[in-house]
Amino acid sequence: QVQLVESGGGLVQPGGSQRLSCVASGYIFNIYVMRWYRQAPGKQREWVASISSVGSTNYEDSVKGRFAISRDNAKKSLYLQMNNLKPEDTAVYYCNVMVGSLNYWGQGTQVTGSS
Repeated sequence: QVQLVESGGGLVQPGGSQRLSCVASGYIFNIYVMRWYRQAPGKQREWVASISSVGSTNYEDSVKGRFAISRDNAKKSLYLQMNNLKPEDTAVYYCNVMVGSLNYWGQGTQVTGSS
């Protein structure tokens, strides 16, 4: 059974940094693209970043240069380093994997910008 468990959210001051983690289980972690999404209050869930099995990365325009996605295949873990956080980054952050035709999500971790 595929499971994704996020952690690392919290209250962050504008300009601050936070590192999110996602631990995966139940599938062969190292062969799949992993993604981070986020959902702000009253908005649809949106894609933030992706990382391929070999470490190629892609980012949504608003986070380019501020966020960094990475993975540790040995630890079956996905990370999102968030720097220079802005109030508009406030959201619940989810890790995601598509295995076959099925989309799997973690429970999410809340990141809240605070002045």
